Amino acid sequence: MIPSDDLLTDAYDYILPPDRIATRPVVPADSARLLVYDRSADRITHTRFHHLLEFLPEGLPVFLNDTRVIRARIFGRKSSGGRVELLLNKPLPDNRYLVMIRGRVRSGTRLEFDEELAAEVLELLPDGARIVRFEIGGKTPDFQELVALLERIGHIPLPPYMNREDNEEDAEHYQTLFAREAGAVAAPTASLHFTPQLLERLRERHPTHTLTLHVGAGTFKPVESEKILEHPMHSEYFRIPSEATALLQSETPLLAVGTTVTRTIEYFARTGRTEGECDLFLHPGNPPIRVTHLLTNFHLPKSTLIMLVSAFIGREKTLELYREAIDRDYRFYSYGDAMLII
Repeated sequence: MIPSDDLLTDAYDYILPPDRIATRPVVPADSARLLVYDRSADRITHTRFHHLLEFLPEGLPVFLNDTRVIRARIFGRKSSGGRVELLLNKPLPDNRYLVMIRGRVRSGTRLEFDEELAAEVLELLPDGARIVRFEIGGKTPDFQELVALLERIGHIPLPPYMNREDNEEDAEHYQTLFAREAGAVAAPTASLHFTPQLLERLRERHPTHTLTLHVGAGTFKPVESEKILEHPMHSEYFRIPSEATALLQSETPLLAVGTTVTRTIEYFARTGRTEGECDLFLHPGNPPIRVTHLLTNFHLPKSTLIMLVSAFIGREKTLELYREAIDRDYRFYSYGDAMLII
């Protein structure tokens, strides 16, 4: 039976001094700090990310998310006048796209951007999202054509809490070394700490696999309901390659690098599906059944991500570790420091 407090959104709150929000990455990436929590010994170790491999059991399989962040943020105008900002979230069937738009629009509004890119607003959704259809020079592009154009005119969609505009350094730092499949509008941030040298050492010592989950804007959506089970969980496209399924169907311990990898593996463990839309909500009442080790960053208060961490070690222990990290001046969120749960 899950404790009643674990069902309350406010129970996942904590106070973070604003100067602990990392707005820029550390260089080199693996010089970030790493909090290691050993559950069997109830022991906390403070170290640096470049010591990660010293804490992983020998031969432990590792899963990474190979999604690639696209330049999903674009600026334009309504054909009737007035500036707009559009954030592409994800493709939908029939050449439609789920987007967020800053600027007042209604169904039928036409938006115009650089290089003959235009969008027609088809539907306004109750949660504030919009559905649009794009065209380039009067023709409907496929997703790859749209992504190629966005690479020229778009901006890296930094999380809103960074409170700054993106720059060319973000094009490198807000992308993993193994990013391959275009489609994310947020990076799988636990993976941003790897340097080429550390990634090579990881692959030499541990069976390393990739899967894809295209991180959507919903990852930043706060839980606004009073009780966590009333939260409408967002969904994101995922795909697991066939060569990984045998391992996932076994009982071999494994490390998920990031919450996105965790949700994908746990969705597969529950459904057997290797491709589709993942809307799994992990929390203390719905703990992991397949992932045994977790590498992750420090997440926003009252978010589904801090609830996911609580699914591994409990809400009270999670908040205790977060207080420890705050007291020791760890850096939080996407460009911040990391936590390893073993």
